[in-house]
Amino acid sequence: MSGPLTGVKVLEIAGIGPGPFCGMLLADMGADVLRVDRLQANDLGLPVPPKFDIMSRGRRSIALDLKQPAAIQTVLELAARADALIEGFRPGVTERLGLGPDECLARNPRLVYGRITGWGQDGPLAQAAGHDINYIALSGALHAIGRKGEAPTPPLNLVGDFGGGGMLLAFGIACALFEARASGKGQVIDAAMSEGAAALMAMFYGRMAAGHWRDQRGVNILDTGAPWYEVYETADAKHVAIGSIEARFYAELLERLGLDPAALPGQFDFARWPELRTAFAAAFKSKTRDAWCREMEGSDVCFAPVLSLAEAPQHAHNRARGAFVDIDGVTQPTPAPRYSRTPGAIARGAPRRGEGGAQALADWGFSQAEIDGMSARGALLRED
Repeated sequence: MSGPLTGVKVLEIAGIGPGPFCGMLLADMGADVLRVDRLQANDLGLPVPPKFDIMSRGRRSIALDLKQPAAIQTVLELAARADALIEGFRPGVTERLGLGPDECLARNPRLVYGRITGWGQDGPLAQAAGHDINYIALSGALHAIGRKGEAPTPPLNLVGDFGGGGMLLAFGIACALFEARASGKGQVIDAAMSEGAAALMAMFYGRMAAGHWRDQRGVNILDTGAPWYEVYETADAKHVAIGSIEARFYAELLERLGLDPAALPGQFDFARWPELRTAFAAAFKSKTRDAWCREMEGSDVCFAPVLSLAEAPQHAHNRARGAFVDIDGVTQPTPAPRYSRTPGAIARGAPRRGEGGAQALADWGFSQAEIDGMSARGALLRED
């Protein structure tokens, strides 16, 4: 194992979306993440072979039938040995299973019990079903994303599930682990994706309160309202992105586009932004994306080509940084962020159900007799 979380044991109750992403982040940073899978296949997302399940990398797995008391006892014994636990059920489910915070913290007072839901553990919507699109809608984030005169555009499930969900939960777990080292006490983390998405909107709420952001789509500086913070089509039907906000960056943009500033509206002449956008669009349409890369990439224009998922790993900068890695024929992002002394690493690919579980139990301090007993009771699938 490698990374700043080496030595930290995390018990992950299998789920979808933000929970697995949180587990991946922790595992990438060196945590020993043991996932509790169901004995039978389930409907947790679209099934794919493990090697394609990138968010499940770095784990080992045990498979348990959580309807059996013996399985519940196994999870409690694991929680007693863990530093942190991740669960993503609706509020009250782990309590009904006998695996709630009270039961787990009674076994292990230092445990950090991380809970990730859409709406939070309480409130009028706590028991309502939902997905990323719903959580970011309630936070105000979805309303702000899109072009003027058009419906909001869902930004994949990056803002709710991953940014405001799994990533914020991983941050919360790291913070709580740090505090527990001083206090000797664990605690429960109530991570709501709706609130995490709202946290990501902090700057925009502040700018709106100050009168510098209009509560409309596509009319502000960073939401495609400004023609100099925009995506443009090139001659070969590809696209480039520019973010020339600062005056000197904007001046260089005009120079490299071959446009005369005296013949154009001012950068902040809001009423004439459509005219400026038309001029930029015509200029960018005159050359291919690669030609604009040769002209602008690496300059202070704040320029980048819009790369597809297939193209991004092949870009010279990403290759030089090793931003992507190939594991078992599957290209995937490398661990981030980077550390100078304790770098993160991908310990292994995603496990099959039960893969590595027996060895993980041994590493967590269970005797061979205890492991054999779990298996004999039918509570544990061994697939090593």
